Amino acid sequence: MRGERPVNATETAGTTRVACWQPEWVAGRPYRAGFLSRLFLAAERAADGGAALLITPEMSATGYHLGRARTAELAEPDGGPLADGVRAIAERTGVSIVYGWPELDGDRIYNSVRITGATTARYRKTHLYGEFDNSVFSAGDELVVQATVGALTVGLLVCYDVEFPETVRAHALAGTDLLIVPTALVRPWEVVACTLVPARAFESQMFIAYVNWYSASADGYCGLSRVAAPDGTLLAECPPDRAETLFFADLDPAVLTAARRATPYLADRRPDLYGPAR
Repeated sequence: MRGERPVNATETAGTTRVACWQPEWVAGRPYRAGFLSRLFLAAERAADGGAALLITPEMSATGYHLGRARTAELAEPDGGPLADGVRAIAERTGVSIVYGWPELDGDRIYNSVRITGATTARYRKTHLYGEFDNSVFSAGDELVVQATVGALTVGLLVCYDVEFPETVRAHALAGTDLLIVPTALVRPWEVVACTLVPARAFESQMFIAYVNWYSASADGYCGLSRVAAPDGTLLAECPPDRAETLFFADLDPAVLTAARRATPYLADRRPDLYGPAR
Protein backbone atom coordinates (compact mmCIF):
# COMPACT_ATOMS: atom_id res chain seq x y z
CA MET A 1 0.00 0.00 0.00
CA ARG A 2 1.21 3.49 -0.77
CA GLY A 3 2.81 5.03 2.31
CA GLU A 4 3.80 1.71 3.90
CA ARG A 5 7.53 1.29 4.56
CA PRO A 6 9.72 -1.74 5.32
CA VAL A 7 10.20 -2.56 8.99
CA ASN A 8 13.92 -1.77 9.07
CA ALA A 9 13.85 1.29 6.83
CA THR A 10 16.72 3.74 7.34
CA GLU A 11 15.48 7.00 8.85
CA THR A 12 16.78 10.52 8.25
CA ALA A 13 18.07 12.17 11.43
CA GLY A 14 15.21 13.97 13.18
CA THR A 15 12.48 12.16 11.25
CA THR A 16 9.54 10.86 13.30
CA ARG A 17 7.62 7.83 12.05
CA VAL A 18 3.91 7.59 12.89
CA ALA A 19 1.51 4.70 12.39
CA CYS A 20 -2.18 5.19 11.60
CA TRP A 21 -4.71 2.46 12.45
CA GLN A 22 -7.95 2.48 10.43
CA PRO A 23 -10.23 -0.17 12.01
CA GLU A 24 -13.27 -1.66 10.32
CA TRP A 25 -16.61 -0.88 11.93
CA VAL A 26 -18.83 -3.96 12.18
CA ALA A 27 -22.37 -3.47 13.51
CA GLY A 28 -22.92 -5.29 16.79
CA ARG A 29 -19.25 -5.85 17.60
CA PRO A 30 -18.63 -5.04 21.30
CA TYR A 31 -15.75 -2.65 20.67
CA ARG A 32 -15.08 -1.71 24.27
CA ALA A 33 -14.78 -5.35 25.34
CA GLY A 34 -12.07 -6.16 22.80
CA PHE A 35 -10.45 -2.79 22.36
CA LEU A 36 -7.34 -3.25 24.48
CA SER A 37 -6.43 -6.59 22.90
CA ARG A 38 -6.90 -5.19 19.38
CA LEU A 39 -4.99 -2.04 20.30
CA PHE A 40 -2.11 -4.10 21.63
CA LEU A 41 -1.79 -5.96 18.32
CA ALA A 42 -1.83 -2.66 16.42
CA ALA A 43 0.76 -1.15 18.77
CA GLU A 44 3.02 -4.19 18.35
CA ARG A 45 2.83 -3.81 14.58
CA ALA A 46 3.52 -0.09 14.91
CA ALA A 47 6.56 -0.79 17.08
CA ASP A 48 7.83 -3.45 14.66
CA GLY A 49 7.51 -0.87 11.89
CA GLY A 50 9.64 1.64 13.79
CA ALA A 51 6.84 4.06 14.71
CA ALA A 52 7.09 6.36 17.70
CA LEU A 53 3.36 7.09 17.66
CA LEU A 54 0.16 5.14 16.91
CA ILE A 55 -2.96 7.16 15.97
CA THR A 56 -6.47 5.67 16.14
CA PRO A 57 -9.90 7.09 15.14
CA GLU A 58 -12.49 9.11 17.03
CA MET A 59 -14.04 7.12 19.89
CA SER A 60 -11.74 4.23 19.01
CA ALA A 61 -12.20 2.58 22.41
CA THR A 62 -15.96 2.23 22.17
CA GLY A 63 -17.23 2.95 18.68
CA TYR A 64 -19.27 6.01 17.77
CA HIS A 65 -22.95 6.86 17.07
CA LEU A 66 -24.08 4.55 19.86
CA GLY A 67 -26.91 6.69 21.27
CA ARG A 68 -26.95 8.58 24.54
CA ALA A 69 -27.79 5.65 26.83
CA ARG A 70 -25.08 3.33 25.48
CA THR A 71 -22.50 6.11 25.33
CA ALA A 72 -23.23 6.99 28.95
CA GLU A 73 -22.92 3.33 29.91
CA LEU A 74 -19.46 3.13 28.34
CA ALA A 75 -18.21 6.52 29.54
CA GLU A 76 -15.50 6.62 32.18
CA PRO A 77 -13.32 9.30 33.78
CA ASP A 78 -9.91 10.18 32.48
CA GLY A 79 -7.47 8.09 34.50
CA GLY A 80 -9.86 5.13 34.80
CA PRO A 81 -9.31 1.47 33.82
CA LEU A 82 -9.21 2.27 30.10
CA ALA A 83 -6.43 4.81 30.59
CA ASP A 84 -4.52 2.31 32.73
CA GLY A 85 -4.83 -0.34 30.04
CA VAL A 86 -3.66 1.94 27.23
CA ARG A 87 -0.76 3.20 29.34
CA ALA A 88 0.35 -0.40 29.95
CA ILE A 89 0.31 -1.08 26.20
CA ALA A 90 2.31 2.07 25.51
CA GLU A 91 4.87 1.11 28.12
CA ARG A 92 5.14 -2.48 26.87
CA THR A 93 5.55 -1.56 23.20
CA GLY A 94 7.41 1.74 23.57
CA VAL A 95 4.90 3.47 21.28
CA SER A 96 2.91 6.56 22.28
CA ILE A 97 -0.80 6.04 21.54
CA VAL A 98 -3.62 8.39 20.59
CA TYR A 99 -7.07 6.99 21.40
CA GLY A 100 -10.59 8.33 21.85
CA TRP A 101 -13.33 7.56 24.35
CA PRO A 102 -16.43 9.09 25.98
CA GLU A 103 -14.99 10.88 29.01
CA LEU A 104 -17.20 11.13 32.08
CA ASP A 105 -16.69 14.21 34.25
CA GLY A 106 -19.39 14.67 36.86
CA ASP A 107 -22.70 14.66 35.02
CA ARG A 108 -21.11 15.58 31.68
CA ILE A 109 -19.72 13.43 28.88
CA TYR A 110 -17.02 14.72 26.54
CA ASN A 111 -15.87 13.38 23.19
CA SER A 112 -12.24 13.12 24.26
CA VAL A 113 -8.91 12.02 22.85
CA ARG A 114 -5.72 11.32 24.78
CA ILE A 115 -2.12 10.80 23.80
CA THR A 116 -0.33 8.58 26.27
CA GLY A 117 3.17 7.16 26.43
CA ALA A 118 6.41 9.11 26.52
CA THR A 119 4.22 12.22 26.31
CA THR A 120 0.68 12.76 27.56
CA ALA A 121 -2.17 15.21 26.93
CA ARG A 122 -5.96 15.16 26.75
CA TYR A 123 -8.26 17.13 24.45
CA ARG A 124 -12.06 17.46 24.50
CA LYS A 125 -13.80 18.03 21.16
CA THR A 126 -14.74 21.71 21.00
CA HIS A 127 -17.04 21.77 17.95
CA LEU A 128 -20.01 19.41 18.16
CA TYR A 129 -21.65 18.26 14.95
CA GLY A 130 -25.35 17.64 14.50
CA GLU A 131 -28.06 16.19 16.70
CA PHE A 132 -26.11 13.21 17.99
CA ASP A 133 -23.06 15.11 19.20
CA ASN A 134 -25.12 17.89 20.74
CA SER A 135 -27.53 15.53 22.49
CA VAL A 136 -24.80 13.33 23.99
CA PHE A 137 -21.68 15.41 24.60
CA SER A 138 -20.66 18.65 26.22
CA ALA A 139 -18.25 20.83 24.26
CA GLY A 140 -14.68 21.27 25.44
CA ASP A 141 -13.42 24.79 26.03
CA GLU A 142 -9.65 24.43 25.51
CA LEU A 143 -8.77 24.71 21.82
CA VAL A 144 -5.00 24.24 21.67
CA VAL A 145 -3.68 21.16 23.45
CA GLN A 146 -0.12 20.10 22.59
CA ALA A 147 2.49 17.48 23.43
CA THR A 148 5.90 16.44 22.06
CA VAL A 149 6.72 13.34 20.01
CA GLY A 150 10.25 13.00 18.71
CA ALA A 151 11.30 16.30 17.17
CA LEU A 152 7.70 17.41 16.62
CA THR A 153 5.21 19.49 18.59
CA VAL A 154 1.90 17.69 18.15
CA GLY A 155 -1.59 19.07 18.61
CA LEU A 156 -4.97 17.37 19.01
CA LEU A 157 -8.34 18.03 17.40
CA VAL A 158 -11.32 15.72 16.79
CA CYS A 159 -13.22 15.25 13.51
CA TYR A 160 -15.50 18.30 12.91
CA ASP A 161 -12.96 20.58 14.62
CA VAL A 162 -10.64 20.46 11.60
CA GLU A 163 -13.40 21.78 9.32
CA PHE A 164 -13.01 25.22 10.91
CA PRO A 165 -9.98 27.11 9.56
CA GLU A 166 -9.74 28.99 12.86
CA THR A 167 -8.95 25.84 14.84
CA VAL A 168 -6.09 24.79 12.60
CA ARG A 169 -4.68 28.30 12.35
CA ALA A 170 -4.74 28.58 16.16
CA HIS A 171 -2.53 25.48 16.28
CA ALA A 172 -0.23 26.87 13.60
CA LEU A 173 0.24 30.10 15.53
CA ALA A 174 0.94 28.10 18.69
CA GLY A 175 3.72 26.15 16.96
CA THR A 176 2.05 22.82 16.21
CA ASP A 177 4.06 20.78 13.67
CA LEU A 178 1.81 17.70 13.49
CA LEU A 179 -1.94 18.07 13.97
CA ILE A 180 -3.59 14.77 14.92
CA VAL A 181 -7.27 14.50 13.99
CA PRO A 182 -9.07 11.27 14.95
CA THR A 183 -12.36 11.21 13.05
CA ALA A 184 -15.54 9.26 12.33
CA LEU A 185 -16.30 10.63 8.85
CA VAL A 186 -19.24 9.09 7.02
CA ARG A 187 -20.26 9.04 3.37
CA PRO A 188 -21.02 11.23 1.41
CA TRP A 189 -18.55 13.66 3.08
CA GLU A 190 -15.39 12.28 1.49
CA VAL A 191 -14.58 15.83 0.38
CA VAL A 192 -13.41 16.57 3.92
CA ALA A 193 -10.67 13.93 3.76
CA CYS A 194 -9.79 14.35 0.10
CA THR A 195 -9.86 18.13 -0.29
CA LEU A 196 -10.17 19.98 2.99
CA VAL A 197 -7.52 18.14 5.03
CA PRO A 198 -4.68 18.68 2.50
CA ALA A 199 -5.80 22.30 2.12
CA ARG A 200 -5.66 22.84 5.89
CA ALA A 201 -2.15 21.35 5.99
CA PHE A 202 -1.04 23.66 3.16
CA GLU A 203 -2.61 26.89 4.40
CA SER A 204 -1.38 26.42 7.98
CA GLN A 205 1.98 24.86 7.09
CA MET A 206 1.86 21.66 9.15
CA PHE A 207 1.51 17.90 8.90
CA ILE A 208 -2.04 16.63 9.51
CA ALA A 209 -2.80 13.00 10.38
CA TYR A 210 -6.51 12.34 9.78
CA VAL A 211 -7.49 8.84 10.92
CA ASN A 212 -10.95 7.38 10.33
CA TRP A 213 -13.02 4.23 10.70
CA TYR A 214 -14.14 2.18 7.69
CA SER A 215 -17.41 0.38 7.05
CA ALA A 216 -18.83 -1.12 3.88
CA SER A 217 -22.37 0.28 4.15
CA ALA A 218 -23.38 3.00 1.69
CA ASP A 219 -23.83 5.60 4.43
CA GLY A 220 -21.11 4.27 6.75
CA TYR A 221 -17.59 5.41 7.62
CA CYS A 222 -15.66 6.19 4.45
CA GLY A 223 -12.10 5.39 5.58
CA LEU A 224 -9.69 7.52 3.53
CA SER A 225 -7.31 7.93 6.47
CA ARG A 226 -4.30 10.00 5.41
CA VAL A 227 -1.30 12.05 6.43
CA ALA A 228 -1.01 15.38 4.60
CA ALA A 229 2.22 17.35 4.31
CA PRO A 230 2.64 21.13 4.73
CA ASP A 231 2.95 21.51 0.95
CA GLY A 232 -0.52 19.99 0.49
CA THR A 233 0.69 16.63 -0.83
CA LEU A 234 -0.08 13.29 0.79
CA LEU A 235 2.72 11.44 2.56
CA ALA A 236 0.57 8.36 3.10
CA GLU A 237 -3.04 7.36 2.61
CA CYS A 238 -5.38 4.44 2.87
CA PRO A 239 -6.92 3.68 -0.55
CA PRO A 240 -10.71 3.87 -1.02
CA ASP A 241 -12.64 0.82 0.13
CA ARG A 242 -9.70 -0.52 2.13
CA ALA A 243 -11.00 -1.96 5.39
CA GLU A 244 -8.86 -2.53 8.49
CA THR A 245 -5.38 -1.17 7.80
CA LEU A 246 -2.22 0.00 9.54
CA PHE A 247 0.05 2.31 7.55
CA PHE A 248 3.09 4.47 8.22
CA ALA A 249 4.33 7.97 7.42
CA ASP A 250 7.74 9.54 8.05
CA LEU A 251 7.59 13.17 9.17
CA ASP A 252 10.74 15.20 8.57
CA PRO A 253 11.05 18.62 10.25
CA ALA A 254 13.11 19.76 7.25
CA VAL A 255 9.95 19.45 5.15
CA LEU A 256 8.21 21.88 7.50
CA THR A 257 11.07 24.35 7.23
CA ALA A 258 11.11 24.18 3.44
CA ALA A 259 7.33 24.55 3.12
CA ARG A 260 7.22 27.53 5.49
CA ARG A 261 10.04 29.19 3.55
CA ALA A 262 8.43 28.57 0.15
CA THR A 263 4.93 29.67 1.15
CA PRO A 264 5.25 31.95 4.21
CA TYR A 265 1.57 32.34 5.02
CA LEU A 266 2.17 32.60 8.76
CA ALA A 267 4.94 35.19 8.43
CA ASP A 268 2.97 37.25 5.89
CA ARG A 269 -0.26 37.51 7.86
CA ARG A 270 -1.66 41.02 8.45
CA PRO A 271 -3.65 40.66 11.69
CA ASP A 272 -3.80 44.45 11.96
CA LEU A 273 -6.20 44.37 9.02
CA TYR A 274 -8.39 41.54 10.15
CA GLY A 275 -10.18 43.31 13.00
CA PRO A 276 -11.84 41.55 15.91
CA ALA A 277 -12.40 38.26 14.08
CA ARG A 278 -13.73 35.55 16.36
